[in-house]
Amino acid sequence: MKSAISVSNRVMQRYLPDPFLFVILLTFVVFGLGLIITGSTPVQMVQYWGEGFWNLLSFSMQMVLVLVTGYVLASSPIFKRGLGWLAGLAKSPGQAIIYVTLISLLASWINWGFGLVIGALYAKELAKKVEKVDYRLLIASAYSGFIVWHGGLAGSIPLTIATPDHFSEEQIGLISTSDTIFSMFNLIIVGALFLCLPIINYFMSPAEDERVLVDRSVLNTEDLQAATVEGSPTPAERIENSKVLAMLMGLVGLSYLFYYFITNGFQLNLNIVNFGFLFLGILFHGTPKRFLESVTDAVKGASGIIIQFPFYAGIMGMMVASGLAAEMSQGFVSISNEWTFPFFTFLSAGIVNFFVPSGGGQWAVQAPIVLDAAKELGVSVPKAAMAVAWGDAWTNMIQPFWALPALAIAGLKAKDIMGFCLIVLVVSGVVISTGLVFL
Repeated sequence: MKSAISVSNRVMQRYLPDPFLFVILLTFVVFGLGLIITGSTPVQMVQYWGEGFWNLLSFSMQMVLVLVTGYVLASSPIFKRGLGWLAGLAKSPGQAIIYVTLISLLASWINWGFGLVIGALYAKELAKKVEKVDYRLLIASAYSGFIVWHGGLAGSIPLTIATPDHFSEEQIGLISTSDTIFSMFNLIIVGALFLCLPIINYFMSPAEDERVLVDRSVLNTEDLQAATVEGSPTPAERIENSKVLAMLMGLVGLSYLFYYFITNGFQLNLNIVNFGFLFLGILFHGTPKRFLESVTDAVKGASGIIIQFPFYAGIMGMMVASGLAAEMSQGFVSISNEWTFPFFTFLSAGIVNFFVPSGGGQWAVQAPIVLDAAKELGVSVPKAAMAVAWGDAWTNMIQPFWALPALAIAGLKAKDIMGFCLIVLVVSGVVISTGLVFL
């Protein structure tokens, strides 16, 4: 186990480029595959790339706000004390790894945006409290919990096919979440991951002399000092430091949240998570000035998201418009039978996820092929849909696209954690595929 982890870390440190260079290389790979497999011309592939380049602008802004609002909330005094208390429960490096994995798994199962932020923030608090814990493994463990998101309450594919007027309704009708998210086979897969991931992460801890430790004094410099006003404050300074104004604005936001949950039930989506983080951050920081100081610190880590997501949108444009994503899916379907279909669907979704890292976008590409094949082979449609969902979630473990918010919060590079994540990929792949085939 230790030797495999050591090799995995060395390989990733040596060969995994910066996430921006990774997406550049991925762009050329997809461009070449489009020419070879689909017969598209170079001019067409450039056209597909350019036309798709800005298709993720709305999502990019949502992801920036996931990072910024999550950081702002966590840097508020009350939230820092809460996370600090929770981190204080861990008394050893092994306990820290187990706790952060479980918290991340639970938060990601509730909502993927919530899980990405909370896991990374809790990991940082643990790094401040627990001596001799490997910081890379701590952040990798926090990110590993993200794997359950598509089998959880915010899974985009199961929620899509349970929503009236979805694009496949004429083909499959409405599929209740009781047949997908809350089905026995899905709950067993989720439960198995909750059981095995903390254990795997625990045993991946390097030998004490090989651990990468973090300077805890550097982490503690993020504490914000209370704003002070020297001399006689100006009217503008009084407003900037007004606790009443911050409280009123925070309460207005929370009032809407209360109305939303009363009206819609406990339905979390990315916008409502960001909304809650934002207004809780305003309320918990106490004054507009402290809130804005925290925002200023938070946006420094958002550069990777801002610049890389348009390139992924361009890749998605080439994959979808050229038919390359459909060709990949069809290739796996063509070698499937009733028994192997869930496995090959899971595998194909994992591969497509490298190039189309969006659950909803991937479902739009694969659904027509997967659903037709499932009906023809007599495979359960809910299981076929969840095979795509789990495949999409699975390869996120080594896809830097989704790790960017966590890496920005942690101050690490992708290659620092991907060696550990590669081991998680292998183990979780066995667990998930076994559940899909045998349950």
